[in-house]
Amino acid sequence: MQEILSYLKKQLQQNTSISFIALNPDKYNEYAGMQVEIENIIYIYRSYKAWVDLAEILMCKIYTPEPISTYLIKITLQKLKTDSFHTDSKKNEKYGVNSHFWRIHKMEEPAFIYYYIQALQNVHIEHKKQVLNLGINRADEFMVIKNLIDTKKYKDMQFIGVDHSYSAIEQAKRLLPEKNVDFYTQDINALDTLDLPKSDLLISIGTLQSPSIDFKPFFMHLVQNYLTKDASIILGFPNSRWVGGEVIYGAKAPNYVMSEQSLMYNDVIFVKKYLQQKKYRVTITGKQYVFVTATKIGI
Repeated sequence: MQEILSYLKKQLQQNTSISFIALNPDKYNEYAGMQVEIENIIYIYRSYKAWVDLAEILMCKIYTPEPISTYLIKITLQKLKTDSFHTDSKKNEKYGVNSHFWRIHKMEEPAFIYYYIQALQNVHIEHKKQVLNLGINRADEFMVIKNLIDTKKYKDMQFIGVDHSYSAIEQAKRLLPEKNVDFYTQDINALDTLDLPKSDLLISIGTLQSPSIDFKPFFMHLVQNYLTKDASIILGFPNSRWVGGEVIYGAKAPNYVMSEQSLMYNDVIFVKKYLQQKKYRVTITGKQYVFVTATKIGI
């Protein structure tokens, strides 16, 4: 794999796509690196997952492999386009209905929705009464809750979603017009102007790490002023980038060409230690998004 990685990196510097022949993983059940002899030629087994991971590392899309023979396939990698919401220059509407971000549907990514649902189950979402979501956008997180729990329990809960994008909030209102759901268009830094009730569940996915928010003091302010004494917390920290229609693993800090996750983990560990001091049980899960889930000990 070392030789393959080096070769493909060089080729992709000069070409937008590249194809190569590999052993068909469907024909074997082995670990990566096992040797297979076919007609006096030695091949090395690698799974489809290995090739998909390689494509992601090389910032490529992988096309459906083409059968070449009974035991061989052709794999084609295509360099991703560089378009990404991360480089959009808009402010409030950077995340609005006409934005690049709007095309992203995190709930269609298995590694996101699986861990999000797991977090909701860990906080016993069916027992919550007041849910606050900061950075709600089009309300995807609320829709998952609505689909997850009993209809009567859902109607007995109160939901508040806050986002600075007017067009996203208007879409959220159309999506969830129920009387038990309220949406506010507001800069989260000015949250105190809304005079919101205390909630027993705080959800914020990929929002509190925005450059405009002083994360650590702001988070402590939320815990102290917006949550009940027995409240739970679900935070999602982006450990990925969205490029050319694909989610690419690994947070990318400013001024780094490669993925560099120190800033993300610094915030994760801060939250974990701070909440443990407040007598919370804290778990860290996830993949493309790192989920920090906290429940009060004894609850």
